[in-house]
Amino acid sequence: MEYEIGRGAEAVICREGDKVTKWRLPKGYRLEALDERIRRERTVMESRIISEARRCGVPTPIVLDVDQFTITMEHIEGVKMKEVIDPELSERAGELAGRLHGCRIVHGDLTTSNMILKDGKIYFIDFGLSFHDQSLEAQGVDVHVFFQTVRSSHDRAEELISAFGRGYARTYARAGEVLKRVEEIEGRGRYL
Repeated sequence: MEYEIGRGAEAVICREGDKVTKWRLPKGYRLEALDERIRRERTVMESRIISEARRCGVPTPIVLDVDQFTITMEHIEGVKMKEVIDPELSERAGELAGRLHGCRIVHGDLTTSNMILKDGKIYFIDFGLSFHDQSLEAQGVDVHVFFQTVRSSHDRAEELISAFGRGYARTYARAGEVLKRVEEIEGRGRYL
């Protein structure tokens, strides 16, 4: 029996057994033809990026089927990183983010809620806002989002951020440049 396990601005996620289906919701404020095209393109793009991230060494759910507005994929039964994060796990998350950025993939919502720990392995989920970009700015914003999440919802934030940075630098050659850009992004945010 299928039941809803999540709902966001863009989609509803339902689970049935060991599978989840993400269905992109129609937006009434857009022209119907435009809405369908946008939803279809985002669905295809997300499924491709999930599979590409997996090939780059980032554990993700396996995509099982893609239809016009839905992606059916493996359900990752585990615990969200936001519940269990520690410096070791943060460092490993940094390694995975480095692999992702090394493949020119920006997650778009790199938070501890979009990482699941299962059997000692960290899986990245929810690539609904992901895109291809190798610019320092896009990758810096991705890392900045992670840092902001850690600062706003976890104890020992600076220790977790430092650990993430070590892991990130281990797997991504441009890590130093990106982390410097994160500092610039944070500096801009202080004056808004």
